Amino acid sequence: MSYSVIQTAFQALASYDPDRISAIFAEDAEWLSPPGNAVAVALEATHHMVGRKAIVHFFAEDFPRLFVRDVILTFHGFHAAGERMIVEATLAAKLADGKHYINDYCFVFELRDGLIHRAREYVDTARGHRMIFGEVLQ
Repeated sequence: MSYSVIQTAFQALASYDPDRISAIFAEDAEWLSPPGNAVAVALEATHHMVGRKAIVHFFAEDFPRLFVRDVILTFHGFHAAGERMIVEATLAAKLADGKHYINDYCFVFELRDGLIHRAREYVDTARGHRMIFGEVLQ
């Protein structure tokens, strides 16, 4: 698997362009993130998106409402095994309320026919809550 597939995917997500985002996901794709994560809570969104349409809506419409500017994703590692790619990265951005957000992520992508079929996101949820709400989830 080529690292460029995943780098292209992240460029599409960062574009907030629904057509570019749609082009990287399988029709029946899933995106799973930790239940109760701060981003989903702040946006009143689900932590388990099912289907290309739901994923595109989240990244093109919802995500930019919270992460409004200076969105930078710094990659720390790519690890491939067959059709599975593990990506270590740090996301930094300015939030809608002017606060600064920075958190480390690990993404596990499963590809099918060159498209993302399943994405699983791992993140420090307590840190995310501190960054977004100024409090830790109990």
